[in-house]
Amino acid sequence: GKPVRYDKVFYIGENDFYIPKDADGEYLRFEDVGSSYSDTVAVMNGLIPTHVVFNGKVGALTGDNALKARVGETVLIVHSQANRDTRPHLIGGHGDLVWETGKFNNPPERDLETWFIRGGSAGSAL
Repeated sequence: GKPVRYDKVFYIGENDFYIPKDADGEYLRFEDVGSSYSDTVAVMNGLIPTHVVFNGKVGALTGDNALKARVGETVLIVHSQANRDTRPHLIGGHGDLVWETGKFNNPPERDLETWFIRGGSAGSAL
């Protein structure tokens, strides 16, 4: 019921890639996207990704792209996962207010270090 305030927002998109492999475990190459369709769908149906990255690529949130906040700043973290369930965990801290389903009209959970994001949804923590 009370408004919340924050200094910045960090968006973390957790992405799965499903890349077909041959019998020797080597990644397959295709002439075009259309010709990869049936092999890619077969890998996706297993729901075991070949790669999991954050914000689209390896290292997207490290080095110069690291998510940084100053002491005393309040940060809203929005985390999404399109395909599988995920469990964000804040090392050395906690979410004072956590909306696992991303619905800000619902009362938040309080003081969580780890929370549950359902596949196909996004959640937020402050």
